[in-house]
Amino acid sequence: MSRNLIGALLATLALPLAAAELTIAQVAPFSGPLAPTGSHLRAGAQLYFDAVNAKGGIHGNKLRLVSKDDGYKAEETVRLTRELIAEAQPIALFGAVGTGNVEALIKEKVVDAAGVPLVSVRTGASSVVKSGNPWIFMTRASYAQEIDKIVQQYETIGYKSFAIFYQNDPFGIDGLASAEASIKKANCQLVAKASYEKNTTEVAAAVKTIAAAGPQAVIMVSNTAASAEFLKQSRASGNLAQYVTLSVTDGPQVAKKIGNEAAKGLALTQVVPDPNSRSTPLIREIQESFEKFKPKDVTLNHTFIEGYLGAKILAEGLRRAGANPSRQKLRDALESIKDYDIGGQYVGFSPSNHVGMSYVDITILNKEGKLLR
Repeated sequence: MSRNLIGALLATLALPLAAAELTIAQVAPFSGPLAPTGSHLRAGAQLYFDAVNAKGGIHGNKLRLVSKDDGYKAEETVRLTRELIAEAQPIALFGAVGTGNVEALIKEKVVDAAGVPLVSVRTGASSVVKSGNPWIFMTRASYAQEIDKIVQQYETIGYKSFAIFYQNDPFGIDGLASAEASIKKANCQLVAKASYEKNTTEVAAAVKTIAAAGPQAVIMVSNTAASAEFLKQSRASGNLAQYVTLSVTDGPQVAKKIGNEAAKGLALTQVVPDPNSRSTPLIREIQESFEKFKPKDVTLNHTFIEGYLGAKILAEGLRRAGANPSRQKLRDALESIKDYDIGGQYVGFSPSNHVGMSYVDITILNKEGKLLR
């Protein structure tokens, strides 16, 4: 062998190996009424992946996020998730949005058939929590926990009569059942309940029904667009109740849609810490990464935080799965996470528990359309 050939061979061996790539796939709404939700979840996850990749990835593997738009339609969630699994061969799925959408994935056995973990779903429905699906990992409190927090908070300060405004689909019906149970448990009275149809803001009938009952507080199991329209029409009708929504509603977006004056006083549960506070290590970390990588067309809101947090938990599973992870290894690694400090918040799974967090807080919109604790 010539000296030149030996030299070339040694030089080639000295080159660093090209980084492998691990693909994470997301099917979520990037159009329609929940487009801001899907976009902010994706942006939060992408920020974490950018920060990880900038430091060399995980065991030398770079993380790539690919996504498709389901428009918040369950049948599209199923179809597109199957497509992405076949096309992209992802190590994991991430950030599905909607109770009915996730229920459809479970019913059609999409993740089971592929044997692929789905991490961080945008639902807290008991139907998903209690499904026992071995491939789905939830990184937020359940809706039942959010509603319990609402009822306990307002019952403590003397509220005894409640109404429920809900979306007429699996998400809303699940929330309705949880609210009915919480109100009964607190020895309070449910004076009215009324619904609207998914993917609409047709709330006039619900406004009329609930206003006629005169509740002290209204629990809103609804998405941002419907919450905003319901609140606007309810204020105009003269209903002076306290309005409280679940975390799926974005408060500042409500204020933007209907104006600060109409939105003022709306209370909202949150399942992640305040994006503007520097008292939590997780939030400081996100703020610093946000400033460094400067994501476009998104704001640093609670949904963004949820996306980042879910991505960080997924990445911890990948670290524990080793240098050559498989879907099965990843699932087993996620189940091994116990009391993991994610930055002032703790995460824990097990083979019998795939709900990793239970944090719930209540915030309220002020006259400037900003959230206060």
